[in-house]
Amino acid sequence: MALYRFRVTFEDYDDVIREIDVKSNQTFEDLHRAIHQSTGYNPEFSSSFYISNDQWTKGEEITYLPNQKRIDRGVSLMSNVKLLSFIDDPHQKFYYTFNFDRPFDFHVELMKIILDETAGTVYPAVIKSVGEAPKQFGNVFNPTIIPPTSEDFDFLNEMAFNPEDTEDFSEVTDTEVDELPEEKHEEEEEEDDEFGNEFADDEGFDDDDKPHRGGGDDY
Repeated sequence: MALYRFRVTFEDYDDVIREIDVKSNQTFEDLHRAIHQSTGYNPEFSSSFYISNDQWTKGEEITYLPNQKRIDRGVSLMSNVKLLSFIDDPHQKFYYTFNFDRPFDFHVELMKIILDETAGTVYPAVIKSVGEAPKQFGNVFNPTIIPPTSEDFDFLNEMAFNPEDTEDFSEVTDTEVDELPEEKHEEEEEEDDEFGNEFADDEGFDDDDKPHRGGGDDY
């Protein structure tokens, strides 16, 4: 029985490579499971192979755990389709999407056709593994949300200030507010005195220097 040797790479992770040998009469589901034997992923998620050209353009679809839309379209099931049915090219390519809800996309390319099986080998067989596959569901970020202590608007938090930043603000006290009118009153008095003294009639005059009216004996 002939063997197909496929080179499998993540579309977005070029440094992660797997090479898998599969019997020509095995199914696309066998290849699907072999890929995730090599990545460590749970294979029980809706996925599809697409017959592809050299530009990785998606063609006919072969699916696993199809949704109702695919069932209505009559898409072929992986479990029913043997690999040899779609190997028309010695470098046949398949575009493969795993888990449509949180997808990983793969390029699957036929590298060579091997005419003889290796005795004692169970196929599909992962014969080469380079690089660690990314986590199946990525890194989940769950920030801790601290509830507000009151419904009042928190000015400092809204403006993204740290507690230390508040030291830069000088507090305005009631005493300072009360002192402002008094200071202004004192300034007004100083202005009045300045102008009042300037135009005062008595400035520089003594009573003895004033002219005297009335009769006198100086005639």
